[in-house]
Amino acid sequence: MGKTNISRRQFVIGLAGTTAGIATFGTPLGMSAKSYSRIIGANERINIGVIGCGSMANSHMEALLNMKQSDNVEIAAVCDVYTNRLDRAKELTKAKAFKNYQEILENKDIDYVLIATPEHWHYQMTLDAIDAGKHIYVEKPMTHTIEQAKDIVEKVTMAKLKLQVGVQGMSDNSYETAHKMIQDGALGKVVMAHIDYSRNYPDDFWNTEIDPEAKPGVNLDWEAWLGPAPKRPWDPRRYFQWRRYWDYSGGIATDLFIHRVTRIIKSVGLSFPDYVVATGGKWNFVNSVAEIPDTFNMMLDYPEKTTVMLVSSMANDTPIRHVIRGHKATLEFTKEGFIITPQETSNKATSSGTGEDRGGGELFTHKKSGAEDITLHHRNLQDAIRKNESLNCDQNLGFYGVVACMMGVQSLRHRKYLKWDAQNETVIEN
Repeated sequence: MGKTNISRRQFVIGLAGTTAGIATFGTPLGMSAKSYSRIIGANERINIGVIGCGSMANSHMEALLNMKQSDNVEIAAVCDVYTNRLDRAKELTKAKAFKNYQEILENKDIDYVLIATPEHWHYQMTLDAIDAGKHIYVEKPMTHTIEQAKDIVEKVTMAKLKLQVGVQGMSDNSYETAHKMIQDGALGKVVMAHIDYSRNYPDDFWNTEIDPEAKPGVNLDWEAWLGPAPKRPWDPRRYFQWRRYWDYSGGIATDLFIHRVTRIIKSVGLSFPDYVVATGGKWNFVNSVAEIPDTFNMMLDYPEKTTVMLVSSMANDTPIRHVIRGHKATLEFTKEGFIITPQETSNKATSSGTGEDRGGGELFTHKKSGAEDITLHHRNLQDAIRKNESLNCDQNLGFYGVVACMMGVQSLRHRKYLKWDAQNETVIEN
């Protein structure tokens, strides 16, 4: 097959997000890479700044407030461009409130920041936090583009700061345990994994309620919220339903699949795919204003000669089995952990006409410790800061997830079969 390079302008989605120095949630205040970062003792309190106070941030703030005594942490500052949200966060946390996130980064008492904003802001805020010497919890995906993710990996590694990506399912030990067993040969040669994340919305998908009190220029800074994204006139749907628009989100891929593909990457021990293709469209909610599809599927071939398949529909939530298929055995993830079933047992089930064996014959059963839990994910970051423990979803794992998901987005939007150029760490048309 011939290769044709695809131009950066054509292919990189949201590349404007790489531009530094834009007025973002307020005017930048000139942080440098040598900014202050204090050393925290094992029993010392950790102070946290929250950037973005929407619905996801509320879940984080409630979890952190519950950890205040047990884990010796404090929400010291909150920030949002919408005054109503900011006021509610201030009332909930009793923390100092700011409209400009740079004021949080200037505060030497802040040890790490939670970035819970739309995806198009993750890169710039993470860069600024690194320059300010802050440890970081950034919601998934780590960045909005592949180029941004490469930059973050380099900079946070050089700064020797801790960065946790908000794929909180990685604080369930099932995936680390699965990885060790797969490395030890429990499945034989892994040839395929498939997993889904589907929902069933009745009328329209991700049609989040719009707050009629939001008034740009009165209690909401629309220009600051847009930041590095393309400039557009005020549209409350874009603000409250941002997951439906390519300017701010990768849709199903970066909001849902990022959770699933990271589990497979960790379990099997993968990094970057060789080839990616995605299919789908607005098959059910055809009159929706959403730009993103309601049906989205990805297939990724990895250099380890393993295919990963991801399936999603927003109009049918019937689940599929989440399995990793090996030549000797199959690993299936369950609500309790996972089970490994030898191929001999599966073959007997097939020959008997049942299609699958659900009544025993497992080679191994793993009962998980940990969970897909925000509290555990924050605690892991705090332990990494205090005691240098390993992160459950660091910048490298975050990078692998961004590459997989954004190659899927690019494949769907351009209807192209894509290849990862490993030497140059970039996407090309195959």
